[in-house]
Amino acid sequence: MSKSSLAGAKILLAVTGSIAAYKSADLVRRLQDVGAEVRVVMTKAACEFITPLTMQTLSGHPVAIDLLDIVQESTMGHITLARWADWVLVAPASADSIAKLAQGRTDDLLSALCSASESPLAICPAMNNKMWTNPATQDNLQTLKKRGVQVLGPARGEQACGEQGEGRLLEPDDIVNELAHLAVPKELTGQRVVITAGPTHEPIDPVRYIGNRSSGKMGFAVAKAAAEAGADVVLVAGPVHVTSPAGVNRVDVKTAQQMHDAVMDNMTECDIFIACAAVADYRPEQLETRKIKKTEQDNLQLNLVPTIDIISAVAEKGVKPFVVGFAAETDDVTAYAQDKLERKKLDMIAANHVGDGIGFAVDENALQVFWPEGSQTLPLAAKSQLARDLMTLIIEQYNAKNSIKNS
Repeated sequence: MSKSSLAGAKILLAVTGSIAAYKSADLVRRLQDVGAEVRVVMTKAACEFITPLTMQTLSGHPVAIDLLDIVQESTMGHITLARWADWVLVAPASADSIAKLAQGRTDDLLSALCSASESPLAICPAMNNKMWTNPATQDNLQTLKKRGVQVLGPARGEQACGEQGEGRLLEPDDIVNELAHLAVPKELTGQRVVITAGPTHEPIDPVRYIGNRSSGKMGFAVAKAAAEAGADVVLVAGPVHVTSPAGVNRVDVKTAQQMHDAVMDNMTECDIFIACAAVADYRPEQLETRKIKKTEQDNLQLNLVPTIDIISAVAEKGVKPFVVGFAAETDDVTAYAQDKLERKKLDMIAANHVGDGIGFAVDENALQVFWPEGSQTLPLAAKSQLARDLMTLIIEQYNAKNSIKNS
C-alpha cells in the first residue's frame, strides 16, 4: 500500500519525554514528504530532550506545550487542535504518557488533547526494555488497545541505556509506513471476517499433548490486516503467546474440536473465513485421565484418529463465506497447495515452505497464493507486511467473485 494515503492528512504529532524524542524532528519531515500537514504538541519533559524551536521550524507552526497557556487557551486552543487533527500520533510515547492515557488523566496538554479528540489515536512506545515488559505498562497498553488505540512498535535492539531488548522507537520511515497502512480506505467496512491462528493441542493425558511449532504470528498479523481494512474480525486462537491486535474479538481455544465449535458459532453472517491455524491432523483416540507413567521395558503406543476438518466443514456449508486456506509444506509446496485448493473447494489458498527455521516461530515468511483462475508469489517479508499484501489479494478476489455473483 502506498504512503500517498497520508497525502493531505492533518497529523497532530505529540512528543513526550524520551531520549527518542530526537527522532521526532525527522518524523516531521518524513510525514511532510508524503503530503501530510503536521502540527506539534510537546510535554514539558520532551522539551528537555529537543527544543520547541526545532519542531516549530520544521513543522512551520507554533508548538503547543502548556495546557494553561493564557494566550492559546483564550480560544480553547487544546479543543481547537483536537478538532483539527485527522490523526493524533504520540511519538515517542513514554511509559508515563501511556499510563496517563490509560487512566484518562487530563493534567497536561497532551492528555487533555487526546481526551478531547474524536480522531483516531496511534502511539509509538519508546522506553527501556524492562519498563516495556513491566506488567503495569502491559496492562495499560491492553487497556488502550481495547479502546481502539493503535500501537506502532516498539522495535528491538540496542537502547540508549546500553541494554538490548524491546522498547526502541520505530524508525521514522517505519512509523510513516505503519500510519499509512492505517489510513487507507476501509475496503472491508461492514464485512465480518473469521480467522483461525496458532496450533491446537490434542491431549494425551493431563500433562501431555500432541501439538506443532506454530506460533500464531502469521494468523495474528492477518487479523490485524483485516481489522485495518475495516472488517469486524473474530480471531479464534489456539494456545499462543501473541498480543491481540487492536479492535479484534479474540476467542481462545486449545483443541481442534474446540476450534471447530468456535468457528461454527461465529459463522453467522461471516463474509470471509481465513483458516490460518495449523490444526493438528490427529488426536489420541483415548484421553487418559491420569498421567501415563514411564516404564523401563514397555514402549508406549498411541492410537491416533483424525481430527475434525474445520475448513472443509466451512467450505461445505450451503451458504458459505469466501474461504481462504493455508498450506504449510516441507516439499512439493505448489502441487500440494493446488490439490488442497481443488479438493476442499476453497476460493484461495496461501502456501509456504516450512522446516529448518522457515515458516514457524519466525518474524518473516513468503507465500505462494493460488485461486482457481490464477496465482501470485508474495516474496519474503515481515509477517506484518506479508499479511497486508495477502489481505489485498483476498479483497481483490472476494470483490471479483461478488461482482460475478451479482452480475
